[in-house]
Amino acid sequence: MVILRRTQKLASQLPATADALPPSDTALGDWYVNKFVVDRKPLVLLVSSRSLIALLVPARDVRSLPQRLAGLVAQRLTRMGIGSKLIDAEVAAMSPVGVGKTADRSVVGILVDFAFMIPYHLERGAWDETTLPFIEAKLAKNPCFAGRPGDQTVFPEQATPALLASRWDAG
Repeated sequence: MVILRRTQKLASQLPATADALPPSDTALGDWYVNKFVVDRKPLVLLVSSRSLIALLVPARDVRSLPQRLAGLVAQRLTRMGIGSKLIDAEVAAMSPVGVGKTADRSVVGILVDFAFMIPYHLERGAWDETTLPFIEAKLAKNPCFAGRPGDQTVFPEQATPALLASRWDAG
């Protein structure tokens, strides 16, 4: 099971499935989601609670996000060069999808920081959906929790494969 943790901004489009949800049993943990607008185009930003890897998609059918989440994550992990065995294991663990409120303020802070950075990577009027994977790759290189001691700083592009391998190679 995986939990999709939506911000208050998405409460009407993604109603909570239950008040109390068990923790996600995936390697990447809960997925935090927020909607924002860049250059008059609505986008949805998703961030893994454990690796802090970002996923950026157009905000077309937000209501179907729980059904599309596993596929979106699989595409993102494929773009990162993760092996199919690890992707398949992660995707298999992502069912069912529960929807709940945000629960970790530090991950919400990363979500806000990433949303703030994204417009600086997109040239006004000169980007489209094909540009978004390049922005995801740039966000993956950003150190997260950089104010913490060095061993607690998270680099999403390094943390994601390590978490997947430690969870699914052992199984």
